Amino acid sequence: MLARFGVPVPRGEVAFSAAEAGEIARRLGGPIAVVKAQIHAGGRGKGGGVKLAKSPDEAEQMARQMIGMTLVTHQTGPEGRKVGRVLIEEGLQIERELYLSLLIDRAAACPVVIASAAGGMDIEEVAASHPEKILREYIGRGTGVIPFQGRKLAFAMGLEAGPAQKLVKLLEALYRAFIETDASMIEINPLILTKGGDLLALDAKVTFDDNALYRHQDLRELRDLAEEDPLEVEASKFSLNYIRLDGNIGCMVNGAGLAMATMDIIKLAGGEPANFLDVGGGANAEQIRNAFKILMSDKNVRAVLINIFGGILRCDVLAQGVIAAVKELGVPVPIVIRMEGTNVEEGKRMLKESGLNFTTADAMGEAAETVVRLAGKL
Repeated sequence: MLARFGVPVPRGEVAFSAAEAGEIARRLGGPIAVVKAQIHAGGRGKGGGVKLAKSPDEAEQMARQMIGMTLVTHQTGPEGRKVGRVLIEEGLQIERELYLSLLIDRAAACPVVIASAAGGMDIEEVAASHPEKILREYIGRGTGVIPFQGRKLAFAMGLEAGPAQKLVKLLEALYRAFIETDASMIEINPLILTKGGDLLALDAKVTFDDNALYRHQDLRELRDLAEEDPLEVEASKFSLNYIRLDGNIGCMVNGAGLAMATMDIIKLAGGEPANFLDVGGGANAEQIRNAFKILMSDKNVRAVLINIFGGILRCDVLAQGVIAAVKELGVPVPIVIRMEGTNVEEGKRMLKESGLNFTTADAMGEAAETVVRLAGKL
């Protein structure tokens, strides 16, 4: 994607088998090939997911060891991620490693370039220990990147005139990619300076604005479902915002802010949330049913807390959906419901007359303490 906009990147191809990796290494030529595990996590090198091969045969051997292995890094958690493919890339003579990123600064309401001479490291550590090494340039939407800004960053990072001019062109290409793909972040770490004086994006992470993906079918097709939690993939089919966590109390809430507050108050009551689940303000009975199916697919869930503020989603519609879902799915765990807002009394009446074992609460604190107590009894 970056190369399409003129950002210089190393030559490389993706391999799904060891034999394919060897063929790619032979096509690339050169004395060194790099074998990179393709998983959705950083810190791959420290976990054994990035290796240097001194021959195509060695690249093939490394790919054979890597494909199918479970790679554990500080971002995967102890369960790790299974490697299904590797990137075979040309080896390069690296002189220096730099850091370069473009993202939205919401306080300034404009894109900002963040750069540092301390590339190849966790930028958070650099910012914490050496904040003076973090360089920022704000980009005006009316002007885009001005060449002066690229030169200013280049010289602040200690680049000489030749590489500095190349950084100006690279930054212009990067900004074009950022705007035209509706990205919210493009991070290049490291951006390398080769011994020949060239600048290349050696590794990158890109985040796109989900709300703009309908304009980019080519980017949508790059989605790798094998790298995502199966329950999160299933939830996305029903426009549910679901993220799986490690606890045992399932949460169903409308609105992201209320969902975060619900998770916090469960923790405050001594429990652990099993998920973040925002059914959205306009959820209907069918979405409630689908949300329950997702919750119940997590075998760790021992109790469910439903916390709804009835605005667009009326409380009686919620009650109708919950009753139908519990009857259909035969939910075996306790369900605590706290709701407030439009038609709340009607919703409570429906729950009471359903004949099902619901526990209701009027306040969030009461709901959290109740669900934690019920989860602890199972």
